[in-house]
Amino acid sequence: MDTLPDDLKATAADIARQLGETNPVAVEQIELIVQHIGAEAALALLQETLAAEAQGGMMLPDNTRRRTPGGVYLYLAKGRIPYPVRVLIWPYLKTQAHKPQVDLLSPEEWLALATEALQQAGEATTVKITLIGRPGRIVEKADVVLTTMQDTKAPTLPKGLPAPPAEPTTYVVYIARKQWLKVAQAIQDPDDKLIVEGYPAFEKRLGAVAVFATNVTTKALQAAQRRAQEP
Repeated sequence: MDTLPDDLKATAADIARQLGETNPVAVEQIELIVQHIGAEAALALLQETLAAEAQGGMMLPDNTRRRTPGGVYLYLAKGRIPYPVRVLIWPYLKTQAHKPQVDLLSPEEWLALATEALQQAGEATTVKITLIGRPGRIVEKADVVLTTMQDTKAPTLPKGLPAPPAEPTTYVVYIARKQWLKVAQAIQDPDDKLIVEGYPAFEKRLGAVAVFATNVTTKALQAAQRRAQEP
């Protein structure tokens, strides 16, 4: 490794100190990180590591133990640093593949990454959810009909995404009576399925997702509509 300027060497030493890292190999890797990405980016990784530690740290992929703070730092660095720079710090990665590898993260690691993302929320100008299935108990009050639906299994997700929570999600659906009257008879058929499009919002008091229906139909009604439109 090229000799680090004194200011960068001091930054690397401070990072290692705050991580409690004394392993010579790990300390050298921290110095390489500072050298190749600069003090500002290296210190940003340190803050991310300390935030993850404050949330309980990160487990190893086999869940046998937590990563050390230094291990978390190096793990995050591998995930953040572009591949051409990454192989300058960890040359052995060249022999593993010619492109970045996708690591399998533990649920705790995904949680830590999500916590980081939540530090600055974006803005969704359009939000919509679609529920397809059988409604639960029907509760009617004034001009509103309420029912509930619960997911039973997750769909096949793109490779690399984390597994969804094992616990099912419950949806409390609010439907205007005028809309409900259009599907009330059709949904009496146990083989038909309700289709609800609406705006979702998490209801903390219920521990469920509230869905305010904007459009309601059923599979059978959709099929009948298509047949009517056929020439």
